[in-house]
Amino acid sequence: MSAQTERFGIITGGTWCADHNKLVENWPNEEELVKIISEEIRGGGSACNLAIDIKRLDPELPVSTIGLLGDDADGQLLLQQAQSEGLECSELTVAAGQRTTFTDAFTAQDSARRTHLFHAGTSDVLNPDHFNFSKSNARILHLGLPGLHAQMDGSWDGEENGWAAVLKKAQVEGLQTNLEVCSLPAERLHSLITPCLQYLDYLIVNEFEIAAVAGRPTDHGQETDVQACISNARLLLAGTDIKMIIVHFPKGAVAVSEGGEQLVSPSINMPSNMIAGTNGAGDAFAAGALYGLHQNWPIDETLKLAHASAAASMRHIGTTDAVVSWQECIKLADGFGWRDL
Repeated sequence: MSAQTERFGIITGGTWCADHNKLVENWPNEEELVKIISEEIRGGGSACNLAIDIKRLDPELPVSTIGLLGDDADGQLLLQQAQSEGLECSELTVAAGQRTTFTDAFTAQDSARRTHLFHAGTSDVLNPDHFNFSKSNARILHLGLPGLHAQMDGSWDGEENGWAAVLKKAQVEGLQTNLEVCSLPAERLHSLITPCLQYLDYLIVNEFEIAAVAGRPTDHGQETDVQACISNARLLLAGTDIKMIIVHFPKGAVAVSEGGEQLVSPSINMPSNMIAGTNGAGDAFAAGALYGLHQNWPIDETLKLAHASAAASMRHIGTTDAVVSWQECIKLADGFGWRDL
């Protein structure tokens, strides 16, 4: 189907990863020992997290996914989780003889910050031929993560990389597109994402990522310059057909549209003792934003849900465990209140 008005639902594609989550007392220095307080294995990666988050925000919305798993215990766990969450998994393929992508994801109890040790596995085997949208009735494709997939990161079918090739294929089939990125070195991000911009309808990123893609890199951890976020978004919108760019940061988010409209929205004033970890909070923010965009909500309500979804997610060290219905997320957020910007 190609008529946009007939499309309904969201399809995710790209990184499916087994997160071996470990809660530790603190992040140690080299050659130091630290105690593991608890551990668990959960689904992770952009395609996994956002698909599950969306399904939890609204169980009635059709959500499908495309990805590549290994024929190992992690792959079986991810497939079982996807099916139990109600995702349409016919394109979640198992590759014989391959190791499923995994991370050892450490969350420090004293800071709630996370550190990932990454093994690419099946991510390096994934390529644009695994993506078939001809039978999809979804309205929006959420794709990620550039920089972590060897074949997707290389040139493909006349495009500078496989991500651009997949986004182009999706738009030809009538889908709207969004690309998720991770905070790689700025120069690497710029080179990977620039060829994709021409095939995007939306871009939802953080302040470091928008600066890198715009060619105006900043340092991690520096105070967010809200006006710079807006300026960087406008720079990218000016040369593309992107409908909207949303940039999130710890204290809030900005949305800038192709028509020049902009909105700055504060994040939730969440008590520190309620934060178990930030692993997956960015995916939860994107899920709330894409859900609002899919439902044609006003942008202020869309950003409110995005912040609320992120806050709900941070109550657990897993990436998706604490995400609840959109109504419950909003109720949670209203209970905590909102930051000052």
